Amino acid sequence: MWVLIFAELLIAGAAALVYLVSRIARFNLVIKISKGNKIIKAAVSALIVLGCSMFITILIGLMNLIVCLLHLVVFWALSDVISTVIQRKSGNHWQRNYSGIFAITFTVIYLSIGWVLAHHVWETKYVLDTDKEIGSFRVIQFADSHVGTTFSGQGLEKYVMEMNEQNPDVVLITGDYVDDDTSREDMIAACEALGKLHSTYGVYYAFGNHDKGYYGSEHRGYSGDDLIHELEKNGVTVLQDETVLIDNRVYIIGRQDRSEEMILTGRSDVTDIGGGRASMMQLTEGLDDSKYMIVLDHQPHDYQNQADVEVDLVLSGHTHGGQLLPINFIGELTGANDKTYGLEHRYHTDFIVTSGISDWALKFKIGCKSEYVLIDINND
Repeated sequence: MWVLIFAELLIAGAAALVYLVSRIARFNLVIKISKGNKIIKAAVSALIVLGCSMFITILIGLMNLIVCLLHLVVFWALSDVISTVIQRKSGNHWQRNYSGIFAITFTVIYLSIGWVLAHHVWETKYVLDTDKEIGSFRVIQFADSHVGTTFSGQGLEKYVMEMNEQNPDVVLITGDYVDDDTSREDMIAACEALGKLHSTYGVYYAFGNHDKGYYGSEHRGYSGDDLIHELEKNGVTVLQDETVLIDNRVYIIGRQDRSEEMILTGRSDVTDIGGGRASMMQLTEGLDDSKYMIVLDHQPHDYQNQADVEVDLVLSGHTHGGQLLPINFIGELTGANDKTYGLEHRYHTDFIVTSGISDWALKFKIGCKSEYVLIDINND
């Protein structure tokens, strides 16, 4: 699926380049330089577009260049339509390419906001009520740090210090802590940062789809077992279809990721993924239902089964809040995810999906933001 998506994006990016070359040719400076020669005008426009594209690619990569190009094309096309309507109604012909000036300016501002939304981290707070006798219980959750994308392993320490200020009872990490391209050095530094987390009952972690690596241990220099070793060395409890009861009042149920159910045909280099995972019925069998149950499940894709066994809270990540408008809810529309972002209540179960504390290959977030989640659970 991802191969098809990337192929479509590359085709769309190439089409965007052609479109932008035709639009840059409308600027007076290009017209003056070419002196009316169409071939020279096209060449100058192409040089400008390709030069800017190469610069952006060097700075933030090919996929983010395509994101920039597609946004610019859409805004420029809309701007052309609006300017055409205004000029026809007013009867005036604009000498300057106001449409292009507006489109470029608006795109820069729009994507700059998207850059800030991806690279700055906010705190998002939820307050949940329960009939179970747990008193008050404070949870910090984060997911999708993809260490090495918007911050390094050492950079995570800044957010660890912010989380400590909230005096959590427990910190829960719901997957994609590292990425397929996270270096060994960054992974170790990030795990050491977690060793500085202060919570009453500890730090618990469940795997995401990227944590074990899709490309084998040689690709990034460590395996899933190496990651577990570094996490545990820094006081993090790794849960793989396992349950822990803390303070005799709250179960933490950490699920294997849904990617474990995948069959990676033709991928003998990937040995960590594909072991299967337990069902929600198996994970909750024999548990005391008077205790509050929190499930860590990276991908929000099993809501009905989780609601059927009546766990109290399910925490997920994976979706990055939908990443970009207007594709934010495509995961729900296609059935890939049960929810894209936020809080939902089904039967006796609360579900929270975080947009993630960082980003992935794309460096922009539109319609969402990077965050960690603070959850106060109260029994009144």
